[in-house]
Amino acid sequence: MKINYLGRLLGLFVGVGALLGAMNIQAVETKAAPAKSAAKAPAKAPAKKAAKAPAVPPAETIVLRGDHSTTRALKDLVKAYEAGKHGGVTVQPFSTISALDAVNTGTADVAGSARVAMTDRAEEKGTNFYPVAWDAVVPIVSYDNPVSSITLKQLHDLYLGRVTNWSELGGPSGGINLYSISAPLDGVEFSARFLLFHYGDQQVSAPRLYVNVEKLEEGIVIDPHGIGFSTFSGVAGNPKIKMLAVEGVRPSIATISDGSYPLYSALYLASRDDSKKHEDVAKFVAFAGSEQGREILRKHDLVPYGDVPDLINKQDTRIAFINDRVFGTSGVAATAVATTGGTPVSAPNATAQALQRVAPTSERTAEAKERAARANAAKADGT
Repeated sequence: MKINYLGRLLGLFVGVGALLGAMNIQAVETKAAPAKSAAKAPAKAPAKKAAKAPAVPPAETIVLRGDHSTTRALKDLVKAYEAGKHGGVTVQPFSTISALDAVNTGTADVAGSARVAMTDRAEEKGTNFYPVAWDAVVPIVSYDNPVSSITLKQLHDLYLGRVTNWSELGGPSGGINLYSISAPLDGVEFSARFLLFHYGDQQVSAPRLYVNVEKLEEGIVIDPHGIGFSTFSGVAGNPKIKMLAVEGVRPSIATISDGSYPLYSALYLASRDDSKKHEDVAKFVAFAGSEQGREILRKHDLVPYGDVPDLINKQDTRIAFINDRVFGTSGVAATAVATTGGTPVSAPNATAQALQRVAPTSERTAEAKERAARANAAKADGT
């Protein structure tokens, strides 16, 4: 009995061992099979690298230096120009003189100027002034100042130190603090003096001087006795500053466009034909005159130059109006005594210079230059 039992038990172990051995062999074969299959599979061809896009040359960058009034007015125009991948513009707000001198020496490519060229200044000869937009020089006071209007004669006399008290301008008694820009031949100051005196470098009595128009505006805000000049586009959205009406006409887009506001003026981009970046500057000037550029200018309270092509034809009428209001019917200017036919000699020169800058090839410019030449000849002859 015992032998039979042990035999059966031994047979059972042997059977189990054989079964486990068979399972192990099958497992090894199963694992090895994929390896053999992989070895037989053909190798895949290496993936091709994607072809690189051709390198796009970086757009050229131009240096725009200018007075604070112009660079402030054109800042969004620059942003749109760069966003459209037309090129880059490095803006350097400083002063009119530094900008025009930098263009002359080649350290800047284009100047932003709130004034016309000074034709007898050597550093500005050979520089082309391209009008971009119409703006206006505006007399400004603090919002708390009760005076709301001023005449051209009062502005003229104020700048010569003949008007010194607010009571002379219809306000309460108190001394007037006249503000101006210390930088020589500043764009805004030059334009204002050119219109009032026919000379942009006219000496004036302005004891409070500021480095730029933005600092001047900050001073006006906190001084109820202050007055100075800025630009319409620069202060149109400033609730702390009041723009005075001139001869009863308030500065606005409408009164600038139709010429009824007498102190309208232009903003310019100035460059030289021999500049290394002449073509890139021409692209930027063209962009300013495009429909996209003009729309940007309109949003900044500027009148695009191309929107009012007839405005330049009103120069004679405008200067005659200013002369009549400032100098009266005698036609004798405080800064130009000699007269021709009752008109100050400086007036024909002013008209000719203005037209030469903004419309050099027009018939009206040629006529104005002839009138100025006759006036100068008459002055030289003492007649």
